[in-house]
Amino acid sequence: VSGGWELEVLGTEAKLLRKVPGEKITVTFNINNSIPPSADDEPQEGQKADEQEPDLTSTPNFVVEVIKDDTKQTLVLDCHYPEDEIGSEGEEESDIFTIREVSFQPTGESDWKDTNYTLNTDSLDWALYDHLMDFLADRGVDNTFADELIELSTALEHQEYIKFLEDLKSFVKCQ
Repeated sequence: VSGGWELEVLGTEAKLLRKVPGEKITVTFNINNSIPPSADDEPQEGQKADEQEPDLTSTPNFVVEVIKDDTKQTLVLDCHYPEDEIGSEGEEESDIFTIREVSFQPTGESDWKDTNYTLNTDSLDWALYDHLMDFLADRGVDNTFADELIELSTALEHQEYIKFLEDLKSFVKCQ
């Protein structure tokens, strides 16, 4: 991923880390259940079944955490790829990911507290939502990043899938 991100992978969970002056940004995602189900399994009229094979693309939900130096709070933005936006290149300036929820969590706590207020962006003023998207873009989380995250996640998912099949083969073969 371009932009000076460091990658850490632990099984199916990946973490991208980036430091900018005064802040640390972490993006976390898990590849499990990140490939959307096929819309229709039947080939279109006039198409052979093998021509119908879509590329399996991993589009995981991801969490962006922004920690400012000298604060005890972390801004947490829960993001996802809306199904209708994936692969739609037609619209200019359209975001390929959206922010679903925003909250503050105590810095350094591994478990987030359900007692902290979480704002669902469905009820958020559009101008404030745009400011949050700009806030993310200023920190390197923009459409280019989101495209690269899809590529990275897809590669990791395929790698884990192959490993799973090899493990399954060994397990079943071993009697």
